[in-house]
Amino acid sequence: MEKQLEELKQQLEKQCLINQELQRQNKDLEQRLQEKEKVLQELQSQYHDLEFPSQSGNEIEPEFRKSRAAVIASEPIQETLEITSTRVKKTVSETSLIVKAIQKNDFLSRLDDEQTAMMVDLLVVSNLKQGDEVIKEGTEGDSMYIVAAGELVVTQAGRELRTLTIGDVFGELAILYNCKRTATVKAKTAVRLWCMERQTYRTIITNKSKKKREELMGFLKTAQTLKELNDVQLSKIIDSMEEVKYQDKDVIVQEGTEGNTFYIILKGEVLVTKNVNGQQKQIRRMVKGEHFGEQALIREVLRTATCTADGPVTCFSIDKELFEETIPIEHLELFDDSKVLQEAQAQDKTSPGSTLTFEDLVPVLYQEGRYQGDPVTLGIGGFGRVELMTTLSHGKYYAVKRVSKKHIVSKRQEEHILFEKEILKAIQSDFIIRLHAAFKDTRYIYMVMEFCSGGEIWTKLKEVGRFEESIAVFCTACVVEAYSYLHKKNIMYRDLKPENLMLDVKGYVKLIDFGFAKEMVRGDKTYSFVGTPEYIAPEIIKNQGHDFAVDFWSLGILIFELLAGSPPFSSSEPQRIYAKILDGVLKFPPYMSEAAKSIISKLCRPRPGQRLGNTKNGIKDVRHHRWFSNINWHKLRMRQIDAPTIRLIRKGPCYINFDRFPYDQTKADEEFSGWDRDF
Repeated sequence: MEKQLEELKQQLEKQCLINQELQRQNKDLEQRLQEKEKVLQELQSQYHDLEFPSQSGNEIEPEFRKSRAAVIASEPIQETLEITSTRVKKTVSETSLIVKAIQKNDFLSRLDDEQTAMMVDLLVVSNLKQGDEVIKEGTEGDSMYIVAAGELVVTQAGRELRTLTIGDVFGELAILYNCKRTATVKAKTAVRLWCMERQTYRTIITNKSKKKREELMGFLKTAQTLKELNDVQLSKIIDSMEEVKYQDKDVIVQEGTEGNTFYIILKGEVLVTKNVNGQQKQIRRMVKGEHFGEQALIREVLRTATCTADGPVTCFSIDKELFEETIPIEHLELFDDSKVLQEAQAQDKTSPGSTLTFEDLVPVLYQEGRYQGDPVTLGIGGFGRVELMTTLSHGKYYAVKRVSKKHIVSKRQEEHILFEKEILKAIQSDFIIRLHAAFKDTRYIYMVMEFCSGGEIWTKLKEVGRFEESIAVFCTACVVEAYSYLHKKNIMYRDLKPENLMLDVKGYVKLIDFGFAKEMVRGDKTYSFVGTPEYIAPEIIKNQGHDFAVDFWSLGILIFELLAGSPPFSSSEPQRIYAKILDGVLKFPPYMSEAAKSIISKLCRPRPGQRLGNTKNGIKDVRHHRWFSNINWHKLRMRQIDAPTIRLIRKGPCYINFDRFPYDQTKADEEFSGWDRDF
């Protein structure tokens, strides 16, 4: 007995030693694994930092997994799958049965409505006899099933586990990946099954998901706040967003409450209303793809309108807290967009323009000088004249552009004039002239514009010779904001020059004259020869086709002219100007700063694809150039900067900042072709 005990004791001691050795080996393996994991983490972190620099130093070391994960080999997904031949039409009761089965299944219940509908659509029928084997334990599976009729028995290692009846789901894991079946399923009676193969499911769901993601990416890109983010960052936002559903009449956003959520409409329609004198007034109706609440992501704001579901609505949403974790705020384009809803309201605002008639307008007369008593002319050109007018009822000033219809037809400018009116009617930007009304008679078309009392930049430049750098920077920054607004709306300007820049009462610069503007689809080119000779880009001269890049070229020319008093490529003969532009040699005066030379050189690169503002970061690169280092873009958009141009504006009668022109009493010929029918 003692001998047996001794043997057992020795065996135990031996086993203990083996266990200790195994534990030591395990610890050693675990330590090596942790070291490898640490190296991997460091490498991943370095890669992550290269792609997205860390915004926080308080990183928490992740807890390491202790065991290996099962490997699931990826399978190729077919881009297209012919499934029309296998589609089976379902009755209402069959559809109901399938939907209920999906909803009560732990995995399938996670599918969204669209995916569920696709599942219903793509399930095919299979009829089996009693005793038929549907699934065999240990084999690889590629199909899932829903019982439509009959009974089946589930066994594992010969032991009966349960019976499957109508509405039960089995084999669902196989539609995700190639896995071994853990049980056998046999028909206990004659059965009818709805089934789906993995390749069908994965192809349909994956392709649908890709399309949905692309669609969401497109929706996000229309949000001005997010527009400057790259696809990687937008993708991260999509990954953080959640689907939320609303019933008819549900209030999604309440006017006056604090906003902290951004929404994209995926399905349904949303009514936007505003409280006007105690009544809820409808402002607009939003549909799929439109978004609201973007300002809530970057500012503490109160909702400016109420958004209510009109019928069932599905939205994709993200709240401020989650958003800030996803995208550092310094990556955002901060802008004055209390206009998200205001743009829709702009047409509805009670303003002189909304009720203004041609009969209301009366000319403003010169109060002194040689033209005393004559109507004030603010400017003249090949197109016609701009006259200063007012209204007796409102006492407000307007710049009225009067153009001869006969001249428009002779110069074949009908389309440009009509487009100019359409653009100006739609524009709501503090850096672009406003159109209050448009009229016509048998001789002229009239555009009643906002009056900018500070006068033309051209006039001011001629008065002082050349601008101080701070003034040139400010003027150009205003143009950049106008460009940003227009380019987001896919509008090229194509006629930048000091003559087309006006100063308002605060000294802020506004873009005028949209006769050469054109709407362009990104990626397209247009081949017309258009612009002012000194400002024309080389690709227009070469007739290579041009796009938005020409606006950045002209921005470089403008900066040069503001700082030097004349453009870099000039001559009394247009051909000489074009030759110089194609030569592309920029000669800078000695007083021009290095930063100014740098931005001009980058904007005036001969190849449009290399031009600052036209590379992958777009206009953001222009804003970030060191020449603008003293500009706070957000404050500029909010009109909170004291404009350095204010010292260029003279005080006196409302027309004092304009050149004086004699009154023209000649009348244009009448024109009856009818091109202006819709003007």
